[in-house]
Amino acid sequence: MTLTIYVLLAFIAAAAFVLGRFLSIRVINARAIRTKEQAEHLLRDAKGESERLKKTKVLEAKDQIYRMKQQADKEARQKRNELARLDKQISAKEANMDRRADLLVNREKELNNLQTEVTDRERELGEKAKKLDSSIQEQIRRLESISGLTREEAKNRLMESLVDEAKKDCTLIVKNIQDQARLNANREAKELVIQAIQKTPCPQSVESTVSLIQLPSDEMKGRIIGREGRNIRAFEMATGVEVIVDDTPDVVLLSCFEPIRREIAKLSIQKLISDGRIHPGRIEDVVEKAREEIEEKMFELGERTVMDLGIHGLSSELVKALGKLNYLMSFGQNLLHHSIEVAHLAGTMAGELGLDTALAKRAGLLHDIGKTDERKSDLTFAQLGADLAKKHGEGPIVQNTILSFDEENSADSAIAVLVQAADQISSSRPGAKRENLEEYVRRLDKLETIAREFNGVGETFALQAGKEIRVIVNPKELDDLQANQLAVDLTKRIKDELKFPGQVKVSVIREFRAVNYAK
Repeated sequence: MTLTIYVLLAFIAAAAFVLGRFLSIRVINARAIRTKEQAEHLLRDAKGESERLKKTKVLEAKDQIYRMKQQADKEARQKRNELARLDKQISAKEANMDRRADLLVNREKELNNLQTEVTDRERELGEKAKKLDSSIQEQIRRLESISGLTREEAKNRLMESLVDEAKKDCTLIVKNIQDQARLNANREAKELVIQAIQKTPCPQSVESTVSLIQLPSDEMKGRIIGREGRNIRAFEMATGVEVIVDDTPDVVLLSCFEPIRREIAKLSIQKLISDGRIHPGRIEDVVEKAREEIEEKMFELGERTVMDLGIHGLSSELVKALGKLNYLMSFGQNLLHHSIEVAHLAGTMAGELGLDTALAKRAGLLHDIGKTDERKSDLTFAQLGADLAKKHGEGPIVQNTILSFDEENSADSAIAVLVQAADQISSSRPGAKRENLEEYVRRLDKLETIAREFNGVGETFALQAGKEIRVIVNPKELDDLQANQLAVDLTKRIKDELKFPGQVKVSVIREFRAVNYAK
């Protein structure tokens, strides 16, 4: 029974397996059929799309071929036009060259004809020149026989005449050039100097070697003298200044050629008079304090000077030396005021000429610094000043500017030349310096003596304190050009033989007068 059931189950299972297998095959076949149909459909669509794409590409290719053909045709037409144009140009040039060839042929013929004519003309001129030479020689022989002069003598006389005439012409040309150059130079120099002077207001300072002290009463003279003259002797010993007590009421005089010592003495005696205690011990203390005050004042003056001028970096020793210049005189001119004026003038002129204004002021302010050196030495004040400037770190231009005031040394820079010019302007202006009467008269006499040594000079007059020399010449002995040359020669001799501040104007006057009397 059991076996039958197992067989039956096995049979059912086998039947189910066969049925399942059959159904699976049917499903697979159905899917295969559908897949085949889809593949055939896709194949048909692909063929259709392929045909459409093929047609599109063919059309695009045909269109591109058409455009390329159009472009090629266009370029071919342009090339043909360009070739046609070039062909025309070549044809025109060939025609032009043919014409030029014809012209050259014609020109060659004309040149040959001209050459023939020139050859004939040269031959004719040669024959005429020979005839002319023979005629000239004949005329020269006749002129020599008539004048009594040989050819060489006549030639020498003619040359001498031409040389004299050429000299006059040259002198006239030189005079005109000199007049024009002098006019322009004087005008520009005057404008430059006037501008500098207008911008430089500096006081004139003239002092003597004597200081006057006002006393509160005439009784103070006795206290200054002291018992048996002890006070006045102690004062003179301490200061090195002579005290003059005379009959002038309420006044005593301090006499000394050293301005600084005189200033110390002046301050000391004023302190003693104000204090009232005058005795030898007190005098020494007051003089020492006055000396210290003067030294402080010198430094303050130097500092104020460099600050006013805008000069920086100056050593303290040089600043003190500048203050010392305030108590030094040159022909009565205060050297500090003079140095400040020179600094302003040099700076202004340097600014007008586009040079270093600050350096010009610095060099101008220090140009007389060597005069503060009290050492006994054989060196000039310029050499001492240059050494002092070098010692305290001043540059080569400042050193050379100071040294150039020594006659043996020349100015190596434009700044040095400007400072020398400014020094001359400051020194030679009216009232700036006093001059010894004997030297003044000697200089005027020397000016007139030099002028009278020239030929043709009638009278000479030195004018304007020796700033001008007027020379009147004999018009029968010198003409206008010779008078002009006399002015040049006289100016040169004055420069070489005389020393003078500023400049000397030379005026040569030639006047011809024809005088007659009607009776």
